[in-house]
Amino acid sequence: MVKTAAFTKFERLKDILASLQEVVVAYSGGVDSTFLLWVSFQVLGPKARGVLIDTPLVPPYKKEEALETSRTLGLPVEVLSVDIWQEEGILANGQRRCYFCKKFLFSKLKAAAGKIPVCDGTNADETREFRPGLLAKEELGVRSPLYEAGLTKREIRELSAAFNLPTAWKPSYSCLATRIPSGTRLVPELLERVGELERSLEELGFSGLRARHHGDIVRLEFEEQDFPRVLDPGIRKAILALCKKAGYRFATLDLAGYQKGSMDGG
Repeated sequence: MVKTAAFTKFERLKDILASLQEVVVAYSGGVDSTFLLWVSFQVLGPKARGVLIDTPLVPPYKKEEALETSRTLGLPVEVLSVDIWQEEGILANGQRRCYFCKKFLFSKLKAAAGKIPVCDGTNADETREFRPGLLAKEELGVRSPLYEAGLTKREIRELSAAFNLPTAWKPSYSCLATRIPSGTRLVPELLERVGELERSLEELGFSGLRARHHGDIVRLEFEEQDFPRVLDPGIRKAILALCKKAGYRFATLDLAGYQKGSMDGG
């Protein structure tokens, strides 16, 4: 059940969007950006549109999922393809990679949007997390209406469910660079390798998982409730076969389960 406070914040969000008059929403198909774009479209109609930034940091199947969601909801979404392979700050994959990446991608989005305000799906919880990219967006003047309205992730999920959005309980997803240890250079083959492995694991019926790259070892993070199924002999062999096919010599199960940001700090 959605609490009254969440609906109060929802009304505040609509007021913020109305004051902007026109918006371009950075859309990924996740819980937050889908909710923001949906509300923007309810408030502003054709003056609201989403842009999906297409980079190798998100695998093709996730982009198609996002576009299918926008089509289902009747939301206008354009695709902006961006080449990251000349951006050393991103490819070096250092401690400030997220800052350089967000600065680069949102600079491209701002340029495409012209004078129209650019908004993203940052929520009120994220300012308490390790998110170097938030500074980059702040420097560029990107608006975060969900944060400005004080909406938390839980409240966004509950409101999404109340309005029957298909993303209400969708697991969180982050770019493929978060699977690679800090300091390990990003190359196309490595991102494709990890993205394809995660896609194959999802096809076994898992969600909310991460395949963390550590040289010839892949460290698999599954939701704790999935552990019994992961350890079923038949499923375990299928997982191992997929990891071997992806080129890993060893596959390990992280006993801590899925941990958001477990690669932060290297």
